[in-house]
Amino acid sequence: MLRFLQQPWHWSAGGFLIGLTVPLLLILGNKTFGISSSLRHICAACFPAGLSFFKYDWKKEAWNLFFVAGILIGAFIATTLLHDPKDIQVAAATQARLATYGVRDYGALLPPEIFSWNNLFNWKGLVFFIIGGFLVGFGTRYAGGCTSGHSIMGLSNLQWPSLVATICFMAGGIFSANVILPLLFKWLHT
Repeated sequence: MLRFLQQPWHWSAGGFLIGLTVPLLLILGNKTFGISSSLRHICAACFPAGLSFFKYDWKKEAWNLFFVAGILIGAFIATTLLHDPKDIQVAAATQARLATYGVRDYGALLPPEIFSWNNLFNWKGLVFFIIGGFLVGFGTRYAGGCTSGHSIMGLSNLQWPSLVATICFMAGGIFSANVILPLLFKWLHT
């Protein structure tokens, strides 16, 4: 059973399970879904100060907190029990491109040249973790939700703003991966 879970799965298995999320939430009577909203629920529960943005009944959305906790537990199980470093396969063209960025270690799920505690207190960490994290948080708030909320639930509900947000997410991701990221790596690697 463990070997079956460790093998690479076809992308359609994940797509099918994500697709089941929408009808399940609609059957349960929930109209919203997204990971970024859970941060708002946590803040509303922990900091019920005078901020009007956090004045709502967050307990009605507590299922979302359990969902996020399940994601964290599942990620922990997957990386500690189901992960086999020998199974990581990176295409030769991708390896060649990543090598120009200084990424050569493929023994972990996240490249240690980028995602390490050592990088937390240098320019690379400042750009990727602090500034990048701020931009993701700002963008999520500005767009009124995250990629999962807009692209999964919003599109399923035929919401026009979610279509616009999803198109912007995709365009921004393509632009960042092909223009901004190479420039950042070149700047930070020199």
